[in-house]
Amino acid sequence: MTLDRRGFLAACSQAGIASALLPGVLYTLAAQAQETAKPEAPFKVTDEMLDQAAALAGVSITADQKKMMLGRLEGQRESYEAIRKLKLPNSVAPAFVFDPLPPGAKVETVKVEPRWSKASTIAVSSNDEDLAFASVRDLAELVRKRKVTSLALTQMYLARLKRYDSKLHFVISLTEERALAQAKAADAEIAAGHYRGLLHGIPWGAKDLLAVKGYPTTWGAGGFEKQQFDEDATVVQRLDAAGAVLVAKFTLGALAMGDKWFGGKTRNPWNPNQGSSGSSAGSASGVAAGCVAFAIGSETLGSISSPSTRCGDTGLRPTFGFVPRTGAMALSWTMDKLGPICRAVEDCAIVLNTIYGPDGHDLAAREAAFNWNADLDWKSLRIGYLKSDFDAPKPLKLSEPPANETPEQKKEREKRSARRTANHAQSEYDHRFHLAALNKLRQMGVQLIPVELPDLPYGAMTPLLEAEAAASFDDLTISGHDKLLTEQGPGDWPNSFRIARFYPAVEYIQANRARSLAIQQVSKIFEKVDVVVAATFSDQLVATNLTGHPALILPNGFRGADAPKPADSDQSDNDDIGGPGTPLSITFLAGHYQDAKLCAFGRVYQDATSFHKLHPKLD
Repeated sequence: MTLDRRGFLAACSQAGIASALLPGVLYTLAAQAQETAKPEAPFKVTDEMLDQAAALAGVSITADQKKMMLGRLEGQRESYEAIRKLKLPNSVAPAFVFDPLPPGAKVETVKVEPRWSKASTIAVSSNDEDLAFASVRDLAELVRKRKVTSLALTQMYLARLKRYDSKLHFVISLTEERALAQAKAADAEIAAGHYRGLLHGIPWGAKDLLAVKGYPTTWGAGGFEKQQFDEDATVVQRLDAAGAVLVAKFTLGALAMGDKWFGGKTRNPWNPNQGSSGSSAGSASGVAAGCVAFAIGSETLGSISSPSTRCGDTGLRPTFGFVPRTGAMALSWTMDKLGPICRAVEDCAIVLNTIYGPDGHDLAAREAAFNWNADLDWKSLRIGYLKSDFDAPKPLKLSEPPANETPEQKKEREKRSARRTANHAQSEYDHRFHLAALNKLRQMGVQLIPVELPDLPYGAMTPLLEAEAAASFDDLTISGHDKLLTEQGPGDWPNSFRIARFYPAVEYIQANRARSLAIQQVSKIFEKVDVVVAATFSDQLVATNLTGHPALILPNGFRGADAPKPADSDQSDNDDIGGPGTPLSITFLAGHYQDAKLCAFGRVYQDATSFHKLHPKLD
C-alpha cells in the first residue's frame, strides 16, 4: 500500500479519541524520546517512530518512502513552532473569508425606511411585571411618549436581575454604573426632543463574549475571569449609538459550549431544575425571566436556537455575514453569527435593524439591506415545510440481549434502553405540537409546499468547526491551561481541542468543498419557496449553520402535566430535554439575506398563536 497522508492522519485522529497522543503521533513519540535524551538534543523523527505511527494508522511505508519522509517531517514540526511563537490572539482571523452565497446569487443593497407596526396600549402601574415582560416595540412607545422613563425601566430591570440571579445564575457582570448614566442621558435627550429611535432608553443584556470597555469579558471560562479589552465590540457601539442601555453581561457556557460557566449553571426560568441550555444561556434566561427587554446572543451550531427553545424566547440567527463580529470572541470564523434574543419577532427586527451591516473590520460582513415591513403581504409568500421533520416517529426497536451477557453489560444495556424509550416517548408527545403548527398555518390560509434537505453528510462537515475552535484557543492546549475550564468530559472543549489537532488540513479543505455543495443545493430550495417551516432540532440545524442561512426560532406551545418526564437529569448534552411545563419551538428558515421577509412571516404566525405572551412564574 502506498502512503496516503489523508488516511494516515485520519487514522491518527481516530486514535486520538481514545489516547493522550498530542499534538500528533510522530511528534509525541519524538517528544517522549527527547525527554530521555539530553535536553539540548534536537527534535528528531526516527525510522522506529514512523513504523509505530504507520502501524497505528494501518498503512505500510517502504524503506525508500521513509527515507524521503524523515527530513520533511522534522521540518514540518519546525514550521509549527515558528507559528506558535507568534502567540496569535483570539481576535486575529485567518487569511480567508467564508462566503455563504452560491454562484450567481444577488443581494439587495438598496435600503428603505423600515415600516414598524403600531404599538399596543399598555397601562403603567406599580406592578413591574406589567412592563418587565412587555415587548421592545411597546416599551419604545412608552419611552418616546415619556409615559415611563428610561431610568425607571433601567432601575426595574437591575432590581429584577439582582432578585433572580441567585435562582437562575444568568449574570456575570452587572453594568450598573454605565447603565444608570446611559438611562439618565437618554431621558435628558428625549425630553429635549432628540429621540434616536425605537431602542432609545431600552435596557438590554450582552452575552459575555462581547467586549465592553471597563468591564471583564470572561467568555464564561475559568482562567479568563479578569480579562478586559480596551474597546467595545461593534454591536455594543451600535446599540450605544441607538441609545440602548446595557444593564448586564450575561453568562455563556465556557468558551461558548453549554450552560455551565465558571460560576455555575444557568437555569431555565420555566423549570429551574434544568439548565437554560447553551451557549447563549444567560441571554435567553434573562429575557425569559423579564430581566431585560432584549439580549444579544451568538450561534455557531445551535447557541441561539437551543436556549431560545428551552426558555421559550424568540431568537433570530441572522444570515452569516449580516452582523459584524468585531469585538466578539471567535470560536469559528466561518460559522459564528451574532443575533438578538427577544420576546417577539418584531423586537428581533428592531434590534437587527440597528446592529447589521459592515464595520470595516469583520471582512465577512456584507453590504446588504434589511428592509423591514410590518405590513408585508405575507399571503404572497411561498411557504414550504421539511416534510420528513413532520413525519411520525418511527417505531422503537430495542436491541436483544447478547449471549453470555455479564451483569455489568446487562445493567448498561438496560440503562441505554430506558433512555431510548424515554426519548422516543418524548418524540411522540412532541410530534403533536409539530403537527399543530402545520394545521395552524393551513387554518391561516397557507398552502404548504413539501420540500426536503439535500441528502448530504452534514455531520461529517462539522469537524471543521472544532478545527477552527482549536486554532482559536491553541494556546490553551499547548500551555495546558485548558485544565482551568470547568467541564473536562469527552465531549467538552479541552478534549475536543486535542482531538482537532489530528484533523488533517486536507480533510478540512475537503469538508469545506462539501460545504460548497451544501450551500448550492440548500439554496436551491429557496428558489422554490420563500420560507421553510422546520423542526428546530432536526438535520436543518446543522445544515443551515453550515450554509449560513437565517433561522427564526419561535415558541410553539408548552408541554402539559401529562408530558413524559426526561430520560435523566439535565447534563447539558440534550438540547431539548423536555418535561412537563417546558416550552417547545418551531423554526422558520429563508434564503440568504431574506431575514426581513423571514421575520415578517414569523410575526404573522406568532400573532396567530400568542405563545410569546406567556411568561414563567418565578416567585
